Amino acid sequence: MLSNFLIKSFIKNNEDIENEQVRNKYGNLACIVGIISNLGLAIMKIIVGFITSSVSITADGFNNLSDTASSIITIIGFKLARRPADKEHPFGHGRVEYISALIVAFMVMFVGLQFIKSSIDRILNPMPIKFEVIPFILLFISVIVKIWLSSFNKIVGEKINSSALKATAVDALGDVFTSSCVLISFLASRYTSMPIDGYVGIIVSAAILYAGFSLVRDTISPLLGEAPDENLVKNIKEGVLSYKHIIGVHDLIIHNYGVGNCMASIHAEIPSNIDIVTIHNIIDAAEREISEKLNIYLVIHMDPICIHCEIINEEKEKVEKIIKKYDCVKSMHDFRLTEGNSKKNLIFDVVVNADMVNSKEEDELKNSIIEDIKKLNPEYNCIITIDKEF
Repeated sequence: MLSNFLIKSFIKNNEDIENEQVRNKYGNLACIVGIISNLGLAIMKIIVGFITSSVSITADGFNNLSDTASSIITIIGFKLARRPADKEHPFGHGRVEYISALIVAFMVMFVGLQFIKSSIDRILNPMPIKFEVIPFILLFISVIVKIWLSSFNKIVGEKINSSALKATAVDALGDVFTSSCVLISFLASRYTSMPIDGYVGIIVSAAILYAGFSLVRDTISPLLGEAPDENLVKNIKEGVLSYKHIIGVHDLIIHNYGVGNCMASIHAEIPSNIDIVTIHNIIDAAEREISEKLNIYLVIHMDPICIHCEIINEEKEKVEKIIKKYDCVKSMHDFRLTEGNSKKNLIFDVVVNADMVNSKEEDELKNSIIEDIKKLNPEYNCIITIDKEF
């Protein structure tokens, strides 16, 4: 209820998430809410930790303080990511958002390392914890606030597909666990003199480290170049195939330069007897219309295919039967039959799953297919290209 109220109150046209300005307003709202909430929790916990001499409460407070800094960095990341393309960065600055999330992750890990040290020191040199009811109630409220903050960031992150906000939501959910541990240890200190505070401090610190590691892992993935969204792949292929005279597609490659900033290239198979001007106009329209519809930059390469030659079609069917026995081969494309100096050249590409075939096995696969084809017709000179499914 509160999340929807904040969204409707501060973001006009909040359903138009494809609009860059609306998306930025979502990001700014989430960051401002995070700054206010975490700063309040940090001040409260640090004061309570000082009053009660609890290292775990103080650690949790500094964890919230790092979350405040994280929100500030995320706002800066959103602002920098909106900068337009320039000579040095022709595809814009969208990946800055991923970098800001990475900075947040390293800050979280730094806090975890610092308080592991403090917690070990507390175990070796225990100090009595002063239990008081009001600090206990404040800590309980902080858990409730973190649960809502995680939910709010998840809602906004999924709406605008922001890796930084999704990371923040995961971090806040981890904080719920750590704050709950702190709350339990604070209550237990009332009934025992054991240095529970130090042990819980280690648990809290370990949880902080794990959260930071998870954020690093999830943020590095898009920076390295992860597999594209399956729905986007499906929509591009189906969109290109919907145009007249396009009979097949392959070699789709998608580069992500930040949320809402993708460049894609694809090969479209066309009958070789179609007038070049006619097919160029179709391809040109497909590039323009699909790019606008899917909010990407699409480039289509034309591959002319001979579909009316009976000899070529017969040989293609024979080769298709051969490659079906190889489980790692997913499809075949660009099949051609040309005249060589002394033998006929059989040229085609086979698409393999990258997880099933490594670079060392490619030559073995290629040679095995060539041997099978030569059994049918030894006059063929086979030129095979192995394609990985990107």
